[in-house]
Amino acid sequence: MTSALLTDITIFVLALLVGFEVISKVPATLHTPLMSAANSIHGIILVGAMLIAASANNALGYVLAFIAAAFAAMNVVGGYVVTGRMLKMFHRRPAPVPAGPDGKAGQVSPDGQATKVTSSGTSS
Repeated sequence: MTSALLTDITIFVLALLVGFEVISKVPATLHTPLMSAANSIHGIILVGAMLIAASANNALGYVLAFIAAAFAAMNVVGGYVVTGRMLKMFHRRPAPVPAGPDGKAGQVSPDGQATKVTSSGTSS
């Protein structure tokens, strides 16, 4: 084992410990918004995986680059999916359509608002 590899492994282990310690201190209410934003930053890791793939010269290097690119891409897509789900929580639900005198629901205009049903069956 070379000293460069030992240094890289040490940095990796320290980064794992620091990352775990930082994330464990985040309250549950902030965890999802924080992680959805942080996951999109993994685009940088995706670029790094592509750089590794470009400099790989054996089968192991290609396999590691592919795995790194796959995980980074899944993390980026997952971050945007979580963000989309969070934003859906803040959409207003359409107003319920009131029933007319005959018990049938009124018509809905293109803007989602219910219209009144007159006795002749036409909307106003």
